[in-house]
Amino acid sequence: MAKIDDSVKKKVPELRFPGFTDDWEERKLGEVGKTKSGIGFPDAQQGGKQGTPFYKVSDMNNPGNEVVMMNANNYASDSQLKENKWNPINPQNSGVVFAKVGAAIFLDRKRIVDTSFLIDNNMMSYLFDSSWNRYFGKTLFEKLRLSRFAQVGALPSFNGSDVEDIKVMRPEESEQKMIGDMFEKLDDIIALHQRKLDLLKEQKKGYLQKMFPKNGAKVPELRFAGFADDWEERKFESLLDKNEGVRRGPFGSALKKDLFVKESPYVVYEQQNAIYDHYETRYNISKEKFEELHKFELIADDFIMSGAGTIGRISKVPKGIKKGVFNQALIRFRINKELTDSEYFLQFIRADFMQRKLTGANPGSAITNLVPMSDVKKWEIKVPIKEEQQKIGSFFKQLDDTIALHQRKLDLLKEQKKGFLQKMFV
Repeated sequence: MAKIDDSVKKKVPELRFPGFTDDWEERKLGEVGKTKSGIGFPDAQQGGKQGTPFYKVSDMNNPGNEVVMMNANNYASDSQLKENKWNPINPQNSGVVFAKVGAAIFLDRKRIVDTSFLIDNNMMSYLFDSSWNRYFGKTLFEKLRLSRFAQVGALPSFNGSDVEDIKVMRPEESEQKMIGDMFEKLDDIIALHQRKLDLLKEQKKGYLQKMFPKNGAKVPELRFAGFADDWEERKFESLLDKNEGVRRGPFGSALKKDLFVKESPYVVYEQQNAIYDHYETRYNISKEKFEELHKFELIADDFIMSGAGTIGRISKVPKGIKKGVFNQALIRFRINKELTDSEYFLQFIRADFMQRKLTGANPGSAITNLVPMSDVKKWEIKVPIKEEQQKIGSFFKQLDDTIALHQRKLDLLKEQKKGFLQKMFV
């Protein structure tokens, strides 16, 4: 690929394949394609499993702004098409669908469709004409932030002319194909890594279900060789340090923002540290305040768990963190290291059955709350001997490290794609 001189950046991208030197052409989307709006599809008529795919805005609720193939959850039968006089949208080349009404516009989510389809009246499609390379057009729309062109009012919206008036820059078809082919291969690699990552996470979920005893069982379904004894029934608090086993952060009044100082070696740890398993901090406190709240100091090998909003997320405190205290949204666990393996404890709390149990005080409630720690300490749990704990903890640590490695690879690929999107389009 060749880098382009700054003086010609306005009509060509910064990065190009060799052999292409012509300026890119500016066209309105309406000159090289057309928009189509959706239809009303009564809820009572929905739910079909065969026929013409019918897409709703809710079908795009899965996170991510990549322009991927649309999956339908509803279909309109031939009899419904005839009865309602619906004409399916039929893209000769390909189509991109997106929200045209409401807050969903600002998510900027778009999906691609290659077959005849219907969309609801909260959505719009743009159909490429034959002058587009399908994958180049898809990728251009991935880069295009449609929300900038919405009519903002009580209910933000697009109409067809808003989209068709958008000006885009594109090269002739052979260069479109080169760019489209490259991004298609890159997307395939990203999708492959995503599938591997998803599979690893599913495998871990399966192991967590099988390597801890189910309700009423005295041993797990899956064990390491050499262990045959029943797991021992104990109270949860037996896993913890007798004096500092569980502590919730200080009352909010003890750590109000007006007590924070601009510079200090003493920091405040927050819920985000447990949720995202990282230890960057935003706030500092004075040495005097730190000493006043010394009971809430975090040290290496403690565990912090989120206790409000996104609850139950747990992280093991690494070595080398800054001296600091944790706030009222966190719960700190300190284990009894003679009886409890730290990696085992981490995976035990992260297991689905424990996560459900930690919010089990409010079944059916729309708002989930953490079970009081006074109750948690008295829970009857089954625990293996420490040697078996260590085997289980080490196994899941290796699995977590593999998952983290695949996540880093995936994140790097997505960053590379983001860089290419910036440099290979005008």
